[in-house]
Amino acid sequence: MNPMFYFLLALTAVLAATANAGGPVLDVNGVPIFGGSYYVLPVIFGAAGGGLTLVGRRGASCPLYVGQESSEVNKGIPVRFSNWRSRVGFVPESENLNIEMDVKATICVQSTYWWVAPSDRDTRTWVIAAGRKPEPGEESSKSFFQIKRTGGFLSSYKIAFCPNGNNCIDVGVYEDENGVRRLVLGSTPFPVVFVKAAETETSSKTMSII
Repeated sequence: MNPMFYFLLALTAVLAATANAGGPVLDVNGVPIFGGSYYVLPVIFGAAGGGLTLVGRRGASCPLYVGQESSEVNKGIPVRFSNWRSRVGFVPESENLNIEMDVKATICVQSTYWWVAPSDRDTRTWVIAAGRKPEPGEESSKSFFQIKRTGGFLSSYKIAFCPNGNNCIDVGVYEDENGVRRLVLGSTPFPVVFVKAAETETSSKTMSII
Protein backbone atom coordinates (compact mmCIF):
# COMPACT_ATOMS: atom_id res chain seq x y z
CA MET A 1 0.00 0.00 0.00
CA ASN A 2 1.12 3.58 -0.64
CA PRO A 3 3.53 4.74 2.14
CA MET A 4 1.83 8.13 2.08
CA PHE A 5 -1.37 6.44 3.24
CA TYR A 6 0.36 5.07 6.35
CA PHE A 7 1.88 8.48 7.03
CA LEU A 8 -1.50 10.21 6.83
CA LEU A 9 -3.06 7.50 8.98
CA ALA A 10 -0.41 7.97 11.69
CA LEU A 11 -0.71 11.75 11.49
CA THR A 12 -4.48 11.51 11.89
CA ALA A 13 -4.06 9.36 15.01
CA VAL A 14 -1.61 11.84 16.56
CA LEU A 15 -3.88 14.79 15.81
CA ALA A 16 -6.88 12.96 17.24
CA ALA A 17 -5.01 12.20 20.48
CA THR A 18 -3.84 15.80 20.74
CA ALA A 19 -7.34 17.14 20.12
CA ASN A 20 -8.54 15.34 23.22
CA ALA A 21 -6.04 17.24 25.36
CA GLY A 22 -4.81 20.78 25.68
CA GLY A 23 -1.72 21.90 23.84
CA PRO A 24 1.66 21.17 25.40
CA VAL A 25 2.89 23.20 28.35
CA LEU A 26 6.11 24.94 27.26
CA ASP A 27 9.19 25.70 29.32
CA VAL A 28 10.76 29.16 29.34
CA ASN A 29 12.62 28.30 26.12
CA GLY A 30 9.44 27.33 24.30
CA VAL A 31 10.15 23.58 24.48
CA PRO A 32 7.23 21.23 25.34
CA ILE A 33 7.44 19.57 28.76
CA PHE A 34 7.46 15.79 28.34
CA GLY A 35 8.72 14.80 31.79
CA GLY A 36 11.59 15.48 34.14
CA SER A 37 11.90 18.16 36.80
CA TYR A 38 11.21 21.87 36.41
CA TYR A 39 11.70 24.92 38.57
CA VAL A 40 8.57 27.03 38.94
CA LEU A 41 9.72 30.66 38.88
CA PRO A 42 7.87 34.00 38.85
CA VAL A 43 7.45 35.63 35.46
CA ILE A 44 8.78 38.91 36.88
CA PHE A 45 12.29 38.68 38.32
CA GLY A 46 12.90 40.61 41.55
CA ALA A 47 10.37 41.51 44.20
CA ALA A 48 8.11 38.65 43.11
CA GLY A 49 10.51 36.26 44.90
CA GLY A 50 12.16 33.03 43.87
CA GLY A 51 11.16 29.43 43.20
CA LEU A 52 9.02 27.04 45.22
CA THR A 53 10.13 25.33 48.42
CA LEU A 54 8.74 23.48 51.45
CA VAL A 55 7.90 25.31 54.67
CA GLY A 56 6.43 24.55 58.09
CA ARG A 57 3.62 26.40 59.84
CA ARG A 58 3.64 28.68 62.88
CA GLY A 59 7.17 27.78 63.97
CA ALA A 60 6.71 24.01 63.60
CA SER A 61 8.91 22.02 61.21
CA CYS A 62 6.23 19.46 60.35
CA PRO A 63 3.96 18.90 58.53
CA LEU A 64 5.19 20.53 55.34
CA TYR A 65 3.43 22.98 53.05
CA VAL A 66 4.36 24.37 49.65
CA GLY A 67 5.83 27.84 49.85
CA GLN A 68 7.98 30.26 47.90
CA GLU A 69 11.55 31.46 48.38
CA SER A 70 11.61 35.16 49.26
CA SER A 71 14.85 35.81 47.36
CA GLU A 72 14.77 35.92 43.57
CA VAL A 73 18.23 34.32 43.37
CA ASN A 74 17.00 31.07 44.96
CA LYS A 75 15.37 28.69 42.48
CA GLY A 76 14.11 26.49 45.31
CA ILE A 77 12.95 22.91 44.71
CA PRO A 78 11.80 21.74 41.26
CA VAL A 79 8.53 19.91 40.64
CA ARG A 80 7.43 16.90 38.62
CA PHE A 81 4.10 16.40 36.86
CA SER A 82 2.26 13.08 36.59
CA ASN A 83 -1.03 11.24 36.17
CA TRP A 84 -2.60 13.16 33.31
CA ARG A 85 -5.09 11.01 31.42
CA SER A 86 -4.48 11.88 27.78
CA ARG A 87 -2.41 9.54 25.67
CA VAL A 88 -0.05 12.26 24.49
CA GLY A 89 3.45 12.20 25.93
CA PHE A 90 3.71 15.89 26.76
CA VAL A 91 2.30 17.64 29.82
CA PRO A 92 -0.97 19.16 28.53
CA GLU A 93 -2.57 22.48 29.33
CA SER A 94 -5.90 22.58 31.17
CA GLU A 95 -5.95 18.90 32.08
CA ASN A 96 -5.96 17.34 35.56
CA LEU A 97 -2.56 16.26 36.82
CA ASN A 98 -0.66 15.71 40.04
CA ILE A 99 2.30 17.85 41.11
CA GLU A 100 5.15 16.67 43.32
CA MET A 101 8.06 18.56 44.84
CA ASP A 102 11.11 16.73 43.49
CA VAL A 103 13.24 16.44 46.61
CA LYS A 104 15.20 13.36 47.68
CA ALA A 105 14.19 13.44 51.35
CA THR A 106 12.49 15.71 53.86
CA ILE A 107 12.96 16.34 57.56
CA CYS A 108 9.37 15.18 58.08
CA VAL A 109 9.83 11.87 56.20
CA GLN A 110 6.71 12.47 54.14
CA SER A 111 5.71 12.46 50.48
CA THR A 112 5.60 15.84 48.79
CA TYR A 113 2.63 15.65 46.40
CA TRP A 114 0.44 18.74 46.32
CA TRP A 115 -2.83 18.54 48.24
CA VAL A 116 -5.34 21.23 49.12
CA ALA A 117 -5.92 21.55 52.88
CA PRO A 118 -7.68 24.06 55.14
CA SER A 119 -5.56 26.64 56.91
CA ASP A 120 -4.92 25.94 60.59
CA ARG A 121 -5.97 29.52 61.38
CA ASP A 122 -8.89 30.14 59.05
CA THR A 123 -11.08 27.34 57.68
CA ARG A 124 -12.12 29.66 54.84
CA THR A 125 -8.52 29.78 53.57
CA TRP A 126 -7.12 26.81 51.69
CA VAL A 127 -3.40 26.17 51.42
CA ILE A 128 -1.25 23.80 49.37
CA ALA A 129 0.12 21.07 51.63
CA ALA A 130 2.64 18.31 50.97
CA GLY A 131 1.07 14.88 51.24
CA ARG A 132 1.02 11.25 50.18
CA LYS A 133 1.14 10.00 46.62
CA PRO A 134 -2.38 9.70 45.16
CA GLU A 135 -3.33 6.07 44.59
CA PRO A 136 -3.52 4.82 40.95
CA GLY A 137 -6.96 5.54 39.56
CA GLU A 138 -7.93 7.49 42.65
CA GLU A 139 -10.57 10.14 42.02
CA SER A 140 -9.34 12.78 44.42
CA SER A 141 -11.01 16.16 44.56
CA LYS A 142 -8.09 17.63 46.51
CA SER A 143 -5.01 16.70 44.51
CA PHE A 144 -5.91 17.68 40.93
CA PHE A 145 -4.30 20.78 39.44
CA GLN A 146 -4.21 22.27 35.97
CA ILE A 147 -1.70 24.47 34.16
CA LYS A 148 -3.24 27.31 32.17
CA ARG A 149 -1.84 30.10 30.01
CA THR A 150 -2.02 33.58 31.49
CA GLY A 151 -2.55 35.27 28.14
CA GLY A 152 0.57 37.38 28.52
CA PHE A 153 4.16 36.27 27.92
CA LEU A 154 4.25 33.28 25.52
CA SER A 155 5.57 30.81 28.09
CA SER A 156 3.74 32.34 31.07
CA TYR A 157 1.30 30.13 32.97
CA LYS A 158 -0.72 29.94 36.14
CA ILE A 159 -1.57 26.88 38.22
CA ALA A 160 -5.16 26.26 39.27
CA PHE A 161 -6.84 23.79 41.61
CA CYS A 162 -9.57 22.03 39.68
CA PRO A 163 -11.75 19.68 41.75
CA ASN A 164 -13.56 17.26 39.43
CA GLY A 165 -11.88 18.92 36.46
CA ASN A 166 -13.82 22.19 36.61
CA ASN A 167 -14.68 25.15 38.87
CA CYS A 168 -10.98 25.97 38.93
CA ILE A 169 -9.52 28.28 41.57
CA ASP A 170 -6.20 30.01 40.96
CA VAL A 171 -3.17 29.19 43.10
CA GLY A 172 -1.58 32.35 44.48
CA VAL A 173 0.97 33.41 47.09
CA TYR A 174 0.24 34.69 50.58
CA GLU A 175 2.91 36.27 52.77
CA ASP A 176 2.23 36.02 56.51
CA GLU A 177 3.27 38.37 59.30
CA ASN A 178 6.64 36.58 59.59
CA GLY A 179 7.47 37.09 55.92
CA VAL A 180 6.91 33.41 55.03
CA ARG A 181 5.33 32.95 51.61
CA ARG A 182 2.88 30.08 51.10
CA LEU A 183 0.80 28.88 48.17
CA VAL A 184 -2.91 29.39 48.76
CA LEU A 185 -6.13 29.28 46.77
CA GLY A 186 -7.43 32.70 45.86
CA SER A 187 -8.56 35.11 43.20
CA THR A 188 -5.08 36.44 42.36
CA PRO A 189 -3.02 33.98 40.27
CA PHE A 190 0.73 33.50 40.54
CA PRO A 191 2.14 33.92 36.98
CA VAL A 192 5.05 31.54 36.47
CA VAL A 193 7.47 30.08 33.96
CA PHE A 194 9.00 26.60 33.98
CA VAL A 195 12.77 26.14 33.81
CA LYS A 196 14.15 22.64 33.27
CA ALA A 197 16.32 21.39 36.14
CA ALA A 198 19.53 19.53 35.43
CA GLU A 199 19.74 15.95 36.70
CA THR A 200 22.63 16.88 39.00
CA GLU A 201 20.50 19.61 40.58
CA THR A 202 17.61 17.32 41.48
CA SER A 203 19.66 14.30 42.58
CA SER A 204 21.44 16.32 45.28
CA LYS A 205 18.46 18.10 46.82
CA THR A 206 17.64 17.01 50.36
CA MET A 207 15.27 18.95 52.60
CA SER A 208 17.01 19.00 55.97
CA ILE A 209 16.19 22.45 57.34
CA ILE A 210 12.83 24.20 57.15
